[in-house]
Amino acid sequence: MHFIKKLTFFLLLATVSQAKPNVLLICIDDLRPELGCYGVDYMHTPNIDRLADQSHIFTRHYVQAASCGPSRYTLLTGRYGPPGNNALFMRSKQLAKNPESVPPSMPEWFREHSYTTVSVGKVSHHPGGRGGANWNSPDKIEMPGAWDRSFMPSGRWQHPRGAMHGLANGEIRITRSEMAVFQSADVEDEQYPDGLITNKALAELKDLKEEEEPFFLAVGIIRPHLPFGAPAKYMEPYRDIELPPIPHPKRPEGRTTWHKSGEFMTYNLFGKNPNKDAEFADEVRKHYAACVTYADAQVGKILDQLEALELDDDTIVVLWGDHGWHLGEHAIWGKHALFEESLRAPLIIHNPSDENGAKEISDITETLDIFPTLCELAGLPKPDFLVGESLAGEDIRQEAYGYGGAKRTIRTDRYRFIVHPDGYQELYDHDSSEAETRNIAETNPEIAEELLAKINERLPQEK
Repeated sequence: MHFIKKLTFFLLLATVSQAKPNVLLICIDDLRPELGCYGVDYMHTPNIDRLADQSHIFTRHYVQAASCGPSRYTLLTGRYGPPGNNALFMRSKQLAKNPESVPPSMPEWFREHSYTTVSVGKVSHHPGGRGGANWNSPDKIEMPGAWDRSFMPSGRWQHPRGAMHGLANGEIRITRSEMAVFQSADVEDEQYPDGLITNKALAELKDLKEEEEPFFLAVGIIRPHLPFGAPAKYMEPYRDIELPPIPHPKRPEGRTTWHKSGEFMTYNLFGKNPNKDAEFADEVRKHYAACVTYADAQVGKILDQLEALELDDDTIVVLWGDHGWHLGEHAIWGKHALFEESLRAPLIIHNPSDENGAKEISDITETLDIFPTLCELAGLPKPDFLVGESLAGEDIRQEAYGYGGAKRTIRTDRYRFIVHPDGYQELYDHDSSEAETRNIAETNPEIAEELLAKINERLPQEK
């Protein structure tokens, strides 16, 4: 009951908010829940930490898929969706074919209720929300009708595709093998793509203030997505530190969702392999951390602008990571698996009506729950097509469901269970020190059967 009491308090606070508070949604790519406010002392994230100091911090938040496209599909629609990165484009095609069959997205819902909706950066899978060869085609829109304005400032990177995987001073990824996996250039923030995204977000906040209408502003920060490039000043906190050992760094035995880290391993790794070279592994980890600190600095600029414009007292702020990322755990460098490191991500929600400081919520929550939660906090009706539950309510499901391809998973308070398309099962006990390194499905068939029934009810296997 402890968790429910805290969430009920959250609901009571929401009822005293202004009729239509603004919403600021900050999406950060590939962000692990390793931040100062999540108890990781060596991470330098002062701006996210100060947001957390006056927010609800969800320490066991899980995404539905460990990949950008399907995870953002769930965030923006409040529903389970196709597992691939084209999930939102598939939705837009269905929308064009049969509009009545596609429920409105979260920004559409707010727009229908008199909000101005604006997107800057990588909010849906494609930065700027368009497709085509360079992700800037006016005829290929990921989310038709969602945004009053949508932007992806590309600068010297020429187009959104160039900026998505860009390094300093306009360097564009042509082939991964020719682009360094990490970089620390002595340049200002704007010489990497996120500096431009942030500057545009600051300008949009100013315009939204002048328009004097409630707004839903979504800002998508790309780093720490590969390649791990950030201004050199953000590497300084990490150059001389000793990182903790990588937990369970060996490839798991038996059949799992382990993969060969294809995206990471095809960058220029300078002839090294982090699974065989501990010193190089630490270099990679430090550059990832530098990218997180760079992203944190962009968050700080946005929060500062919100305060300078005197919008902070009327704005709900959500900071969301689209999925986790392995830094050597299970000998994986990347996402796409169904282990804890892939599916657990940060979630911080600031309700300006809450004057009681940070509250750590340690029970299981899902990305599915964000859409109904924002409806509740903003005083909007909750659409009946949503699958998740408001985190401001009293009846919170203590399980998280996810998928990768045709594989499906459930995370309960104690167990992680995964079922493969052919019926093969993985079961891990998080009350054991072995956690997700020892599959106990064969020796615990009753538990596996119970969890399989839950998955089949929630995520029926497609035939």
